[in-house]
Amino acid sequence: MTFKPETVVDFEHVFHQSAEQIRAFPGNKGLQLLQSEEDRTIFFTYSMWEHDEALQAYRTSELFQSTWAKTKVLFGGKPEAWSTTCRWTGI
Repeated sequence: MTFKPETVVDFEHVFHQSAEQIRAFPGNKGLQLLQSEEDRTIFFTYSMWEHDEALQAYRTSELFQSTWAKTKVLFGGKPEAWSTTCRWTGI
């Protein structure tokens, strides 16, 4: 997600307000916020879900809807999202 430079602090506030509720959502196994080192207006949220049904339930929840409403007005670019499957857990 790319944010307008003047809204980065606002986004961080929105994220920190909702992070514990997202982590407590049924099926959530973890949530992280990552920030680009090259462009400090670019963030990634990395969340892990027990199964796709849990993710879809979150995406249709009031928690997601309210968090998204506060977040999308802060964007400086079009947001992107991917769902992935872990192929290897070695370090």
